[in-house]
Amino acid sequence: MFNYLKRIAVTRTPWILLASTALMLEFAALFFQYQMKLDPCVLCVYERTAVFGIVIAGLIAALYPASILLRWFAMLLWGASASWGLFLALKHTGIQLFPSPSNTCDFAASYPAWAKLDEWFPWLFQPTGFCDEIQWQFFGYTMPQTMIGVYTVYLVVLIALLFSELFVKRRLLFRS
Repeated sequence: MFNYLKRIAVTRTPWILLASTALMLEFAALFFQYQMKLDPCVLCVYERTAVFGIVIAGLIAALYPASILLRWFAMLLWGASASWGLFLALKHTGIQLFPSPSNTCDFAASYPAWAKLDEWFPWLFQPTGFCDEIQWQFFGYTMPQTMIGVYTVYLVVLIALLFSELFVKRRLLFRS
């Protein structure tokens, strides 16, 4: 399996697949917001930002996957985004499952001054809901609980890819 991962990591298809799966999650978030009328909270929009990091990572590596620098930069961005998203989803789940006055989140997003996503793209990154509100469940799992699973899958795949990059030796085409 690791040899296979090492071989396909230098092709575009898996990187486009990575970006596509994350983009589908973004489309699902928009469907929930605009078709099902579910208001995203501040942690929801931060989780969207983390998913966009995964989209960007896939697109960066897809530019020229044979470049080890682009692949490693993409994997670093992928790992940072998925880890941050997992942290946010865990925090969000804690707020929903154990609500208390001390376990809350902000109402307004606080993006850095150099990336005011909530002002530039309010239709995507403007929070309008509350973090402790459970508006949707699937098989008994809330949206942030579902995202815990999603981010975990992204991280497991990344770890397998990192393992293949670090520990599987490339076979030479021509041996002397």
